[in-house]
Amino acid sequence: MSDHATSTATETFVAHRNLLFTVAYEMLGSAADAEDVLQETWLRWVRVDLGQVSDRRAYLVRITTRQALNRLRTIKRRREAYVGPWLPEPLLTAPDVAEDVVLAESVSMALMLVLETLSPTERAVFVLREVFDVGYDEIAEAVGRSPAAVRQIAHRARRHIDARRPRSVVSASATRAVLESFRQALETRDLRRLLDVLAPEVVVVSDGGGIKQAALRPVIGAEKVIRFLAGGLGRTDATVTAGPAVVNGGPGLVFRLDGEIDGVMVVRVEDALITGMYYVRNPEKLTRVATETPLTR
Repeated sequence: MSDHATSTATETFVAHRNLLFTVAYEMLGSAADAEDVLQETWLRWVRVDLGQVSDRRAYLVRITTRQALNRLRTIKRRREAYVGPWLPEPLLTAPDVAEDVVLAESVSMALMLVLETLSPTERAVFVLREVFDVGYDEIAEAVGRSPAAVRQIAHRARRHIDARRPRSVVSASATRAVLESFRQALETRDLRRLLDVLAPEVVVVSDGGGIKQAALRPVIGAEKVIRFLAGGLGRTDATVTAGPAVVNGGPGLVFRLDGEIDGVMVVRVEDALITGMYYVRNPEKLTRVATETPLTR
């Protein structure tokens, strides 16, 4: 490839990089794996004769999707051996993503977990069609199916997701208000105040990946959750702080012990009460948060 062609390929790739990363991340739930997919996409892209490519964005999405599908089938086996609950890698989110309602929901922790219940092909089709409005013919090229088959897969995946996605929509400001009360209770270690913000059947899912201490199964019920949190706080003399952040498209908290990142939490709020808490402590999933690398459109 000539220098000019390489420069053109680079400019095109950089222009669409955020899109490609988001496609890969939504298919994989891992920023680290998404970055690997982008590297593989780039290596294939620079070998393409651009003169034969009529739609460069579509071509890049097709390469990314195929590489993500290959990786997804591999990491599914890896996750079967994962210690404790597996949660998606949390991402700090730029304001432009948070303001895009469809995109923000698509990267939310709750929906990402629902996407885990789809087959690899269903997940690819759902992400491309429902989030990025990619045409059926284009998706068919990416997943190696006919357009008619893709339409059927899209319908089946949409019905599956709709039956499982969180129903109530709470404003970001309402969630932030609940999170602030939660944060103050934790930082002052006045855990009984948590009863004011926790739903009776609240569920906590924590991910330590076998590296950091975390519950090996979900903790259910306000009293059990308070005991779980109290146990964690009781094991450390460090100063605990919880800083607000926009995580996976919505309000979240970044926890630090004596200034060092310990984990990231996002919550699900319904009727002004926390009904779900997702807490990622696995340090291998906190790299982008530690480096303050946000997801952008």
